[in-house]
Amino acid sequence: MNEKYDVIIIGAGPAGLTAAIYASRANLEVLIIEAAVNGGKLSKTYEIENYPGIESISGLELANQLTAHGQKFGAKLISGEVTHVTGEGLKTVALADGRAFDCKAVIVATGTRERTLDLPHADEFTGRGISYCAVCDGFFYRNKEIVIIGGGNSALEEALYLASLAAKVTIVIRRDVFRADALVVDKVKANEKIEIITKHVPASLQIEDDRITGLNIRNVDTDEIQTIPCKGIFPYIGADPCTEFLDPSILDEKGYIIAKEDMSTSIEGIYAAGDCIRKDLRQVVTACNDGAIAANSIIKHLK
Repeated sequence: MNEKYDVIIIGAGPAGLTAAIYASRANLEVLIIEAAVNGGKLSKTYEIENYPGIESISGLELANQLTAHGQKFGAKLISGEVTHVTGEGLKTVALADGRAFDCKAVIVATGTRERTLDLPHADEFTGRGISYCAVCDGFFYRNKEIVIIGGGNSALEEALYLASLAAKVTIVIRRDVFRADALVVDKVKANEKIEIITKHVPASLQIEDDRITGLNIRNVDTDEIQTIPCKGIFPYIGADPCTEFLDPSILDEKGYIIAKEDMSTSIEGIYAAGDCIRKDLRQVVTACNDGAIAANSIIKHLK
């Protein structure tokens, strides 16, 4: 017999943990399932400066606080990878290791995963020259030259962090303007250790003695190639939703979940919250908002 819960929350990021707070405070039996790290992308973020009421906090600290709060009122948290959500009425959530749990409602809060660098040998050098987490791997590039690819908030915030460790940081963007917030852009431009190269895209890796020694980049207007000497490359080139295990009928063409204002989907009993849903703004505060709404909607539905 499968263990039974009122609500199963898939994902322990800000959306899922906020939903757990609201649902467990309403005396619902709550199970949270996380495939990777509690706190989601927060745990990989150096600093958060736009969470209301907190001027500045490390991503890991906020992740730990949210995780503790999410469990405070009785929610159970386990590790596992969800492979299927099935059933009409009572739902069954199946995990890759063979475990399965039943529930009355599901909240999908799985977030997104970073896109990888699409260059020859990029997979081969992931973890030894190419990294997708500045907080995790920045230490290995102390006093070395590194390249960051991307012009959004994540790219620039990580550039500021890495500039405190590296000898030099070069940011490469496809366009001639940044997509990041003006405040972050100003900080980057004022940092003497950061160089900005616009209107270029990655072309190939420069490899010598089985190590990355540079990145070849191509000018989008002239096709001219130039080489940036570096020991490390940090791509921040977008993300895709983690929704492969869901019925395609509730997904849009990009794989994001189509959720209504109350966070419900077209399948009764399945709700969604956070970065994995179709929306314009993906931030910690909007994820928390989604999680609170999803939990409240389920509370009303079950009553």
